[in-house]
Amino acid sequence: MKKPIKIIGIVVAVLIVILIAIPFLIDVNTFRPRIEAELSTALGRPVTVGNLHLSLLSGSVSADDVAIADDPTFSKEPFIRAKSLKVGVEMMPLIFSKALHVTNLTLENPEVSLVRSASGKWNFSSLGTKDAKEKEKAAAPAAPSSNPDLSVGKLSITNGRISITEPPAKPHIYDKVDVKMDGFSLSSAFPFSLSANLPGGGSVTLDGKAGPIDQTDAASTAFDAKINVKNLDLAASGFVESSTGVAGLVDFEGTVNSDGKQLHSNGTANAEKLKFSPKGSPAGRAVQITYAINHSLESQSGSVEQCDIHIGKALTQLTGTYQMQGASTILNMKLSGQAMPVDELEAMLPALGVILPSGSSLKGGTLSTTLAISGATDKLVIVGPVKLADTKLAGFNLASKMSAVSALTGAKSDPDTSIQNLSTDARVAPEGTTTNNLNLTIPALGVITGNGSVSPAGALNYKMNANLTGGLAGGLTQMAGGSKNSGVPFMIQGTTSDPKFVPDVKGMLGSQLKSAIPTGNAGDAVKGLSGLFGKKKPK
Repeated sequence: MKKPIKIIGIVVAVLIVILIAIPFLIDVNTFRPRIEAELSTALGRPVTVGNLHLSLLSGSVSADDVAIADDPTFSKEPFIRAKSLKVGVEMMPLIFSKALHVTNLTLENPEVSLVRSASGKWNFSSLGTKDAKEKEKAAAPAAPSSNPDLSVGKLSITNGRISITEPPAKPHIYDKVDVKMDGFSLSSAFPFSLSANLPGGGSVTLDGKAGPIDQTDAASTAFDAKINVKNLDLAASGFVESSTGVAGLVDFEGTVNSDGKQLHSNGTANAEKLKFSPKGSPAGRAVQITYAINHSLESQSGSVEQCDIHIGKALTQLTGTYQMQGASTILNMKLSGQAMPVDELEAMLPALGVILPSGSSLKGGTLSTTLAISGATDKLVIVGPVKLADTKLAGFNLASKMSAVSALTGAKSDPDTSIQNLSTDARVAPEGTTTNNLNLTIPALGVITGNGSVSPAGALNYKMNANLTGGLAGGLTQMAGGSKNSGVPFMIQGTTSDPKFVPDVKGMLGSQLKSAIPTGNAGDAVKGLSGLFGKKKPK
């Protein structure tokens, strides 16, 4: 019994000695020129590999440092730099015949710099292409290469850091990047998976298939993948220019596929705390989006085939085209929404920078609009008709703002303003908002028409005319000596949160009421009309 145990002990001891001795007997650094040469030829870029170490237990060869050169037209700094490279090898051929058979490659803690030029070319476009390979062969004609079209059983990247730069925009940094590719080859398709932390927070995962690598432009390689994004911060990530005022948190999942020239993506997104204006504040409710886009990789332009925006029961549809130009994007789109419930939209007004009078809110009714959206994203111009029907501005009594109105009509004061109809031709631009052909029907007062503007700071400048109804028209006739059907010109000043209604005395004397006021009674008329808007009567 003791003899078998002793034999086993001897065998174990021999194996331990072998495991310790083999790394000293096999100088894996003799393979370094071959590894560098084959990678350089396959990638079409100079590749340098640091000191190599053999690990029998893990069946791998590791390098202290790895660097892949950048396209010289972009930078002299490495395109990829990794702290270590692990190369899985078949141990038997390595031990007995000193043949290097690679089974997998793992880049640990790599730093990758992706740069796109003003012309639209990426610095990795020439990676592994025919032209790049020929240049590398010419630079090192004696380098051995049995397999210029690199293929590896498994290729992995762990804990990477990728910087994506599209001047003049600042780089977008992706951390904790992990990539896995099975059956990786430059000349055939291979499955892949990718996960990363997004700039500014959040995460992204992709699972799909890519390849073969395009032999003229690696950036044009075809791929097909499922994408899942969590908690994308539009502002902090840098995906949207800060000058646009757009912000929010977005989750979405869908598919992305490309034939190398055209990219198509469709899916669904959920957005919270949205903001669309520098003066706006985060919206109080979520927005659901169903989208489908087509994008040209060559021209960096595309079309939005579908973008259904759901805000509760309200549906808005966005379609059109876009053109990316450096840090800016030019839009030519149409936004349409018909009979949308106001109660669903009210929470979105702060996000658009729309400020209602202090303490007020919109209740009930519908909103319909068809807007044309054009220009650069940081200087958008939005034009089109807007119609509001059968709603109520709760917490705002327009009649009380015109002091004597409720007394003249004989009606009981209502703390809310009921709106039968409001229509206008709106134009929203960086210099402010204008609303022309404004027509407002308020049953308690009559019909109010006019034109005006709102400055970016919220200052109001409106010239209006009120065609009053009921007892109010009679009271006005007594005070001004005018016709029952005469309109009352007035101005709206102040701010959107605190509007001021001011009588347009000059307009009264110079237009509708001028012919109706006897010469001797003009002063009395002015005093009376000023009282309509809560102004002190001139002495």
